Amino acid sequence: MDLFALAERVLGAARAAGADEVAIGVGRSSEASLMRRNHQIEQATQAESLTLALTLLVDDRYSSHSTSDLRPDALSRFVERAIAATRVLEPEPERRQPDLALCGRGVDEATLDQYDPASTTITGSERRELTEQIEAAVDALPDRSRVKSATIHLGDSFGESVRLMSNGFSGSHTWSGFGLGVEMTLEEPGGRRPEAMSWASAIHRADLPPLPWFATEAWRKAERRIGSGPAPSGRYTMILEANAAPRILSVLGGPLSGSELHQGRSCLAGRLDQVIGSSQFTLLDEPFIPRGLGSRPYDGEGLRAAPMPVVAGGVLKNYYISTYYGRKLGMAPTSGSRSNWVVPPGTRDLEALIAGVDRGILVAGFLGGNSNGLSGDFSFGVHGQLIEGGKIVGRVSEMNVSGNITDIFQHFVEAGSDVWRYSGVRTPSLVFADVNFSGS
Repeated sequence: MDLFALAERVLGAARAAGADEVAIGVGRSSEASLMRRNHQIEQATQAESLTLALTLLVDDRYSSHSTSDLRPDALSRFVERAIAATRVLEPEPERRQPDLALCGRGVDEATLDQYDPASTTITGSERRELTEQIEAAVDALPDRSRVKSATIHLGDSFGESVRLMSNGFSGSHTWSGFGLGVEMTLEEPGGRRPEAMSWASAIHRADLPPLPWFATEAWRKAERRIGSGPAPSGRYTMILEANAAPRILSVLGGPLSGSELHQGRSCLAGRLDQVIGSSQFTLLDEPFIPRGLGSRPYDGEGLRAAPMPVVAGGVLKNYYISTYYGRKLGMAPTSGSRSNWVVPPGTRDLEALIAGVDRGILVAGFLGGNSNGLSGDFSFGVHGQLIEGGKIVGRVSEMNVSGNITDIFQHFVEAGSDVWRYSGVRTPSLVFADVNFSGS
């Protein structure tokens, strides 16, 4: 099926039926997953989808609809019902589409390299072999007898999408994705069963870590939780391991959004061009990273993608403002969603960062918790290791780290050199001074 031709037909039908503005998104995708435990396949799934999303503006009234029934007669009825339903809504003239001059492709598809041809040819046998190889690496661990259970996870997908808007914008995007991981449980004297998971995602399968890494990384994480417990409450230097750091950065997501600003639920409202972090802290939005998990040529409403500083030297430089909320707030649109978040790396590796800490906690992962975008308060459960005199001296769990969004980044000290590349948040290990931990 020609997705552009389908989108053009539906757009034309909607305009003929009375819609003032129309946006069509059509996408098709294929997804597969495999889960293996105890040398047996526990679950295997495969699904294909073809969907059409329709947004309308009819007499300044806005609505959005979707369907997977793409037969011509069904689509005609779908468009008619969608327009009829839109006519009874309250007017929202701010929903008008962005100016065409703001729309387009920020970079060509080849530069982004978001599609791996291997995603369309991988077979069920190959998926099984990949999980068997990882399971063999688990079985080869020196202390395999201490592994109570190990579950291997695999997922892969590919797809293509087109977007067509009545303002004149049209675009297409082809993508793929691979993910592998091991979920491991160990046995500990006294009945405790520490758990850990290693996981990595990539656009191209060749960019994933070597298969034995998944077994050794899950073992490393789980083994470090044996004998762990809470350290005394107090203020510590906090080092976030690179693959754990995105959780702290995530507390910025809500307060930076136009919707939260408009609804009065952001602790960062009115802080544009003001200091919200230390001079060492910089956070960038980088949509053009080749093979980046968040890379894109344009955003969800067709706005042309472009690199954007979010925080530069501790100063808040940009919010995430869609066209709709830009009109509501009287602000120029940037984008309603982020692409790749990047914290520029430093020069010291994790070992050197640890060596420079007199009293601290190395956070390896988070367990639950919450944050409040209005007050800025957050509290997360953590596990990791205790640092004294530049050395690891113990293992910690059953502790919480807490603070405030408007304060925690003021305590940022430095970034390490060990960038985690298997996420849409590309960050190295991060060091924060004088952070509050509650424990024993």
